[in-house]
Amino acid sequence: MKQKNVKKVKKYGLSKFEKFLYGFALFLLVLAPFASVFSQATLSKVNYDVEKLKDEISAKEKTNQSLSMKISELASLDKIQEVAESEGLSYNNNNIKYVDTSE
Repeated sequence: MKQKNVKKVKKYGLSKFEKFLYGFALFLLVLAPFASVFSQATLSKVNYDVEKLKDEISAKEKTNQSLSMKISELASLDKIQEVAESEGLSYNNNNIKYVDTSE
């Protein structure tokens, strides 16, 4: 019998580095959509919180403006004279003393 020369072709498998690289690439492909959705959800929540804070700031500014108007109203000369008269005080121009501060 005749022997045939048969060359064995060695099959080389993927190296550990290549397996790691392909596995990591697959992991990133699976993880990328989840990361995108998570970041969009986080951004949406932050935008909602910002708008909520803007509304709160606007309400506080309106309250401050209202209180400033009330202070101006209560500090008016007419209101001071009305309260003074209701408390029994009177305005006497002779009791006013002027102090000269110029030297």
